[in-house]
Amino acid sequence: MTATLDLYVNGTFRQALTMNSIQSWQYEGNNNYNGSDQNPADGDPRDFWDEFHTFVSGAAIPPGATFSLQEDSTNTASFYWINSIDLWNAPAPAAQPANSISITSCGAVADNTPTNGTAAPGATDSTVDIQNCINQAAAAGEILWIPQGTFYLIGTSSLVAQNVTIEGAGYWYSEIYRDVPLPNNTPLGAAFQCYSCQLENFHIDSDAMSRAEVDGGGGAEDTTGNNWLIEGMWVQHVESSLWASGSNGTAENNLFTVIFADGCNLNNVSLTGTSGSNLTATNNFIRGTGDDGMAINSVAYNGSQTYTAMSDITMTHNTVIAPWGGKGIGIYGGSGHLVADNFISDTARYIGLGVGRFGVNGSDMLGATVTGNVIVRSGGNAYFQGQPALQIGNGGDGQNVGTVTDATVTDNTIINSVYDSIGFSTSTDTDLAGNTITSPWRNGIVISPPYYPAPTGNAAITGNTVTGVGSGFSAYSNDSSGFTATLSNNSWQTGSSEGPYGGTPAAVPGVVQAENYDTGGQGVADNVTSTNGTGNSYRSDGIDLETTSDTGGGYDLGWTASGQWFRYTVNAASAGTYTVSIPATGGWQNWSTVTATVQLAAGQQTLAVDQDNGGWNLNYMSFASGGGTSSPLTASPSSLSFGTATVGSTSAAQTVTVSNPGTTGQLSELQVYSS
Repeated sequence: MTATLDLYVNGTFRQALTMNSIQSWQYEGNNNYNGSDQNPADGDPRDFWDEFHTFVSGAAIPPGATFSLQEDSTNTASFYWINSIDLWNAPAPAAQPANSISITSCGAVADNTPTNGTAAPGATDSTVDIQNCINQAAAAGEILWIPQGTFYLIGTSSLVAQNVTIEGAGYWYSEIYRDVPLPNNTPLGAAFQCYSCQLENFHIDSDAMSRAEVDGGGGAEDTTGNNWLIEGMWVQHVESSLWASGSNGTAENNLFTVIFADGCNLNNVSLTGTSGSNLTATNNFIRGTGDDGMAINSVAYNGSQTYTAMSDITMTHNTVIAPWGGKGIGIYGGSGHLVADNFISDTARYIGLGVGRFGVNGSDMLGATVTGNVIVRSGGNAYFQGQPALQIGNGGDGQNVGTVTDATVTDNTIINSVYDSIGFSTSTDTDLAGNTITSPWRNGIVISPPYYPAPTGNAAITGNTVTGVGSGFSAYSNDSSGFTATLSNNSWQTGSSEGPYGGTPAAVPGVVQAENYDTGGQGVADNVTSTNGTGNSYRSDGIDLETTSDTGGGYDLGWTASGQWFRYTVNAASAGTYTVSIPATGGWQNWSTVTATVQLAAGQQTLAVDQDNGGWNLNYMSFASGGGTSSPLTASPSSLSFGTATVGSTSAAQTVTVSNPGTTGQLSELQVYSS
């Protein structure tokens, strides 16, 4: 569709804004989850946003004014979806600098008809003229100037620049528009292929319909060499915006928006490059990419070609919003990297920030510092995997192979993660410290979450804070018997994040289900030596839960072992003394009711079931009051026994110890009576 929508300022019509859906609505494509065609019959839509910009006509909008978008009778689209509106106070266009050659002096002709998703009819192809001017400027050591206007590259050729600066009047004013005849069957290089050059202050756009070559999906700025600079650029509607290798290059103060693949990919493979070192990307704004918003992409080999592992890459103070096909920022291999003080939000289907490597031919990740980043509403369910907002380790991008080690992940803030906030797969010597996690939808920190296995590895997890964990989830969970995590001074260890399952303490008198142990995770609400349970559909940690055959169904707590314990927050209506004894029943799903005694004070308190020996299952605890009595059941050859605990205050955690002389049996119910 192509239609207008009206802009009003202070209630008065100002102008009609022209919009279209020509370069949006990406579908899966023949049931391919990574597809990107425009045929609705091929699958669910993956992306349906585009951006449209114009200067506001008439007087500038004054401070305090109200503006609005209004659907009037002349606005004929069947529907309008508006996600965000940006208003800018655009600077005046820059003047042509001294010591420069204008592309118009070589015959390039501007066509200022707005493109609105397709090339202007009858526009002049300036490809040859601009290339001639690039060559002249490079030979003369002068700047190539792009004046105000839209200049067309019609066809499939690229502009090749070596050791030259190409500069425009500002990305609001100077534009290079690539018009590829569609459908395209010719291999496409990037619009600009840059070797040790500088691109500054102009806009690159194209008529591409997707990242596919057939749809005109070529890149914008493929770069390599030394001391290159990409600054003040605005790039839209291309396969990838910046794809850059080499050394001592910088990308800063750019806008990369509505990109079909990567926004800013710093690598060791672009053009003729075989290495990437001391590259910097800072203060860039990236929104709406169909793959990674930003990436450090270190390749080890491709066929017989080998590459030098990347080193010392810096990504700081960047904003990455709403990548709809990949990560916000991906660190894929290399060493010595710094990723700091970036803002990442609203990944549509994938990880917000990943620290690892890429597939079988990627370089090992041998050191990175990730600090001060803010990650909001990130993660996703691509491939039905429930990816975390921040992931550390190999896997997730190909096979679970290779080394990921020496990542320092500190002082990051993760808010409203879509699934788990931080997930560990196989990795070693990670320092995870001082991070703040707020209101994850699932868990806070998980080692070996679903689809990100960590059969081995180690990490120091220190001083992290997790709050707002929902019912049935955990602040921390180690789901791997082979991954060693050293924990100290985290919020769940200090007890600040423990809470009753479901948010409300279980009422006493009443029933406390064994599967409803407190939230807060390992070391806070529970302590387990291994994870064996199958009850993940009830709560995601599943720890030691299984479906029970006992009357009433539900889940029981099994796989008991010496040293394990589970805590339950209860609210006792009155104080009393309670007694327990437990028989052996001879089978894991042979259930019996037993009695116990323990003294409880009135009010809210925490009880712990402490497993000093294994060999029994627990289904639920039933608390009764009123001085009732019950005869304990007996069984041969012997029985389990409970110790007795006395509650000294309403806030004390009390432990009831279960001893097993060596027989197998089940604890189905604790009937508790006050004396």
